Amino acid sequence: MPLADFHPAVAAWFRHTFPAPTPCQASAWRSLKAGEPVLIAAPTGSGKTLAAFLAAIDELVWEGERSGLPDQTRVLYISPLKALSNDVHRNLEAPLAGIHAQLFERGATGLAIRAQVRTGDTSAPARAAMHRHPPHILVTTPESAYLLLTSEAGRRLLKTVRTVIVDEIHALVGSKRGAHLALSLERLDLLAERKPVRIGLSATQNPIEEVARFLTGGTGCRIVDSGHRRPWDLALELPASPLEAVLSGEAANDIYDRMAALIREHRTTLVFVNTRRLAERVARALSERLGEQHITSHHGSLSRDQRLAAEQRLKSGQLRALVATASLELGIDVGAVDLVCQLGTTGSIATFLQRVGRSGHFAGGIPKGRLFPTSRDELIECIALLQAVRLGELDRLCMPDQPLDVLAQQIVAMVACEEFDEDALYRAVIRAYPYRNLARPEFDAVVRMLAEGFTTRRGPRGAYLHRDGIHRRLRARKGARLTALTCGGAIPDTAEYRVILEPSGECIGTVDEDFAVESLPGDIFQLGNASWRILRLEAGALRVADAEQLPPSIPFWFGEAPGRTFELSRAVARLRQAIEARLETPGPGAGLNLAAARAYLEQELGIAPQAATQAVDYLAAAKLTLGVLPTLDTLVFERFFDDSGGMQFIIHAPYGSRVNRGWGLALRKRFCRTFNFELQAAATENAVLLSLGTAQSFALEEVTRYLNTQTLHELLVQALLAAPMFTVRWRWNAVCALALKRFQGGRKTPPHLLRMQADDLVACVFPDQLACFENLVGDRQVPDHPLVKQTIHDCLTEAMDLERLTELIGRLERGTVQVVCRDLTEPSPLAAEIVHAKVYAFLDGAPLEERRTRAVASRRWLDPAEAADLGRLDPAAIDWVRNEAWPEVSGPDELHDALQTLGFLAAGEAQPAWATWFRELAAQDRVAELILGNGRRLWVAAERLPQFLALAPETRVTGGADLAARVRRLPAEFAERAWTPEEALCELLRARLGAAGPVQAAELAEPLHLPAAAVERALRALEAEGTVLRGRFIPELDAEQWCERGLLARIHRYTLQRLRQAVEPVSGADFLRFLVRWQHLHPETRMQGPEALVAVLAQLEGFEAAAAAWEGDILPARIADYDPAWLDALCLSGKTVWTRLSPATGGQGPVKASPLALFGRRHLGRWRVFAEPDEGPELSAGARLVAELLARRGALFFEELAEAAGLLKSQLERALAELVGRGWIASDSFMGLRALLLPEHKKQRYRGLSFGMEEAGRWTLVRPPSWPTVSAESRREAVEHLAGTLLRRYGVMFRALLARETLAPPWQELLSVYRRLEARGELRGGRFVAGQFGEQFALPEAVEVLRAVRKRPPQGTLVAVSAADPLNLVGIVTPGARIPALAGHRLLFRDGIPLALSTGKDIQLLAPATPEREWEIRKHLARRPLPPPLRAYLD
Repeated sequence: MPLADFHPAVAAWFRHTFPAPTPCQASAWRSLKAGEPVLIAAPTGSGKTLAAFLAAIDELVWEGERSGLPDQTRVLYISPLKALSNDVHRNLEAPLAGIHAQLFERGATGLAIRAQVRTGDTSAPARAAMHRHPPHILVTTPESAYLLLTSEAGRRLLKTVRTVIVDEIHALVGSKRGAHLALSLERLDLLAERKPVRIGLSATQNPIEEVARFLTGGTGCRIVDSGHRRPWDLALELPASPLEAVLSGEAANDIYDRMAALIREHRTTLVFVNTRRLAERVARALSERLGEQHITSHHGSLSRDQRLAAEQRLKSGQLRALVATASLELGIDVGAVDLVCQLGTTGSIATFLQRVGRSGHFAGGIPKGRLFPTSRDELIECIALLQAVRLGELDRLCMPDQPLDVLAQQIVAMVACEEFDEDALYRAVIRAYPYRNLARPEFDAVVRMLAEGFTTRRGPRGAYLHRDGIHRRLRARKGARLTALTCGGAIPDTAEYRVILEPSGECIGTVDEDFAVESLPGDIFQLGNASWRILRLEAGALRVADAEQLPPSIPFWFGEAPGRTFELSRAVARLRQAIEARLETPGPGAGLNLAAARAYLEQELGIAPQAATQAVDYLAAAKLTLGVLPTLDTLVFERFFDDSGGMQFIIHAPYGSRVNRGWGLALRKRFCRTFNFELQAAATENAVLLSLGTAQSFALEEVTRYLNTQTLHELLVQALLAAPMFTVRWRWNAVCALALKRFQGGRKTPPHLLRMQADDLVACVFPDQLACFENLVGDRQVPDHPLVKQTIHDCLTEAMDLERLTELIGRLERGTVQVVCRDLTEPSPLAAEIVHAKVYAFLDGAPLEERRTRAVASRRWLDPAEAADLGRLDPAAIDWVRNEAWPEVSGPDELHDALQTLGFLAAGEAQPAWATWFRELAAQDRVAELILGNGRRLWVAAERLPQFLALAPETRVTGGADLAARVRRLPAEFAERAWTPEEALCELLRARLGAAGPVQAAELAEPLHLPAAAVERALRALEAEGTVLRGRFIPELDAEQWCERGLLARIHRYTLQRLRQAVEPVSGADFLRFLVRWQHLHPETRMQGPEALVAVLAQLEGFEAAAAAWEGDILPARIADYDPAWLDALCLSGKTVWTRLSPATGGQGPVKASPLALFGRRHLGRWRVFAEPDEGPELSAGARLVAELLARRGALFFEELAEAAGLLKSQLERALAELVGRGWIASDSFMGLRALLLPEHKKQRYRGLSFGMEEAGRWTLVRPPSWPTVSAESRREAVEHLAGTLLRRYGVMFRALLARETLAPPWQELLSVYRRLEARGELRGGRFVAGQFGEQFALPEAVEVLRAVRKRPPQGTLVAVSAADPLNLVGIVTPGARIPALAGHRLLFRDGIPLALSTGKDIQLLAPATPEREWEIRKHLARRPLPPPLRAYLD
């Protein structure tokens, strides 16, 4: 039995608590009881942490029983996160309490095992108490362990350690923290009374043998491998909107809605994202759907207290979901988690497993995860990720090899504690596994650096050791230990400002330095799903106050995006290859077999049909465009023109960003040296992009020879020295090596000072790095200095993957990688990702606003049926450009210019009328006719005769004259110019190609009677200059063609004009066609039923129209079966209120012409913010009396008013009409307004049809007696509400539309709201309607309807509306004069174009019409959709 060797009390507690040991516990205990080092690899929730702790606790119990347990630390537990350390400490309380209880029952009352945590968050009093009474189990982090090993008190504490447990070891091995820890473990071995037993724990690690060697320094280690494979409940979740190159607003909303639904279905959910900014954005979006009390964020820029509070709220059930970054990725206990949602790809198989493994975190639990891709490329990567998980694949850990900056820091710490012999120190260092291959010269160089220090303009620094070179002894200088203690650690520093809450002074988190500096007092931002108002900026701190949930902006943080692991890149390539193979299988049609590819994803990989369809359509479109799908064995070189006339060159290579970043930097440097031009470049996981100017021209296949394995390393070193990565890593390494101090004078060194000191240091060590380029001759000379070598090594191996890049270039040299070259008319579907790449993908210093990729317009989505067209130039565009480029001749001078421009004219190219002008020019010796060796005759300008003499000396001039003699008669500037045959041919071809369009070399050679090979050589020379490009521009021609660069760019531009019509802004007429559908006036979109009225009123809320127009035109036009009783019911229920808010001007007009609006009663106060006081003429005596009565007594029925006012019924109705027209009063129902609208002569006739005052309900004063002061908060809420209402009304919002709104804030106030909503991804900004100036914004769903309307051809649909209708946008959106918004006037539109205006009896045509069409117009304008009950007062 596994528990047989355990103390009875320990075994009893375990049996009482758990049914049985897990397999990994049983296997581990056998080795641990034997005192062997053990590495335990087991899935999350398998009890591996308890396996290690229980064995250590059992040893403590046995020791206490045998000889008493002294106050000494026996167990050192190290975890990569402070939060994990705190969590483990809490989780130790239950086993210790249970074991103590068992011991008490057995009479062992004196044994008490203590566990304490020691991290950077531990208070000074707690640390002091810990040294006075050491805990038996000490829980800490690698950095705190280093500090304990360096301080006197800490060394006393650790001297008695016998067991070391390293948890989540995979999180350390792959970074410099692992090398730092490895040295700390060797230092502990030197310090401890006896060598501690090392235990490693992790859920995901590969290769496991290498990790075991890391744990023990290469000595023997027992591996307990339960495997990482287990049942998983994994699935993809896609938005309803198709995914694009970037996440659209409507797709984001779909994702947030789906996440919210999943959170409601589960008790506890973790949502993982990849950036802190996204964590805040997603938390905000989910809070709006689920309530702020149920959602919050968790990331490294929140304070410890904020994070702990979030963890406890989730564990206690107060939170439904927590939106986190990697801060919750490891094994922190946040209670039972039912579901994990991952937004976007993780870029790593292990990270995905670790995150999803946070759910089902118990023995036998099944982790449940939902993966939300945010783009088309992420969809492919996510499918590959799920396939890799199902195949049991894991990322391979890459261990940093002997980092010298970490070594320098640890040497200072070791020598600060005791004097060392250099040889003994070297032997101690190489026992650490990352330093096993450290050469002695490299070790000596680090020691010399620490002994000699650096001499900067601020004086000497960094000399921490006294070196006795004679006896080879090392001693610490004064201050070395203090520096090692205050500035130690291997975690790179980030430039962040603390966020301090006033007045409490609590630190709530950090923000990026750039965000802090760019912010202004009064700005509101979000942190921890709460809003904070900036008070002031101080040195290193941002003072804030609680903004009480005012709408915030989202802060940003700059950081380096981790690259996709090679194993996942291989999985992506494998998936592409598998889909391509199935696309090429024979199918029912002649094209690609989309059905077979979808079936593969659905049936073999278990992908949902929606995801499978989108993935297959995307890759099928890419295959049709590029001919193949890029994989690890097949690369695609793509090139296309952009709108600036330049070109974009893309290498499609799914090798991951680390390989592609190195390739991009090396190519950029090679292009710079070849063309003497700095190119903009970018690299993503799947591609490399170089933005070419107008001077770079080359054959695509030549790029494979631009780099070679012999010079790649040196070229890449020179390239990275000019990249930001070197500067950043230099600062990181200098700080880690203690050459720069994190803390000075008891305070943290400000980021800007640290940057300055780093520049001073590099100027001292590496002068060429900051030298003036004008003074540099050749490459920068890299010094043989440990820090410079380490920084370059980090750039080549961390930021890039030099090893795999070298392998790839070698395969290109050997021809074992296929390269497909494609010149396209517009970007391929796969190009969209890198064209829209984020800032972290850039390989140069140009900011986003200056990127040449901004001149690239691409489609958001490409149907596979259309994709094959991308590589084809429009034949009509080629003909058009040829005609444009061919000179027009209308006289002798134009003919001479044409001969100069074209180089020559062959027989058949000149028009008959030109012969007369040619003879006239020949008489003036300005032209000549040449006879070539084959008898062909050419017309040539005299200025070009020397070129023909150099090219073909045997050429004769018509009439038998000698060509050389003819040249000698030319002016000296032409005759004395010496031409080589090659130069002459290049100039003639340059001229010829300027008007020829795409042409084959043989076509150029034939009229000149030259070999095609000679012409080919000249064309290649022109290509090297950037003048011409070659390719297969005309698909019908099988041979290669050549085209002048400018003409080809023009052909591309004309080809794209047809393709880009789909993404151009719509015309005003199309916008009105859209509005007819958006506002439900089109016969196909009219609504029905009482629910329709609620939707229409919400869309038209706040729009003021003439009172008679509401039921006379506006509502019946939108609702086919409109019933006035529905409106009465809404008013009587209190949900809807009608009134006027705009100020009355002039005298009192009829009620039917008074502008009234319908409002949701709960929104009326927000609209009233923008109402103005009534400054019209004084009320009549009767109206004033009624107003005073209502103000004094409140709402009254008509009969109560008549009795209280003492007015006749007719007098009271006139008073009510006056007050309604001025916007003072309203009735409970709409019947009161109908009664006022009913003419006097009809009242007797329609008595009993609900038009009487008696059915109107109560009359209420809706305008306050005195105008209240509006607070800034109320106005802000009102502006936000109106901004949303206007967007719902028009779908697309721009400034000109405010002309139809009587109640609206200034455009600038709306603009600030729209910009904030756009930044949060809730709407789109862009150019949606042509001819409108200023910014435009649209709802995502409106954009889709707008595009659908544009694609639908006009159908001739006639729509008549009242001139008071919101759709009366004549003179605003469409040309022409504005039409007054009068209820009696009616407008007729055909497909968004205004045709006619009816002003009652007269009809005014606004567009020409035939007599037959005019009769049709009159008929439509006369037809009004009035329900029978309304005809009484509206006819």
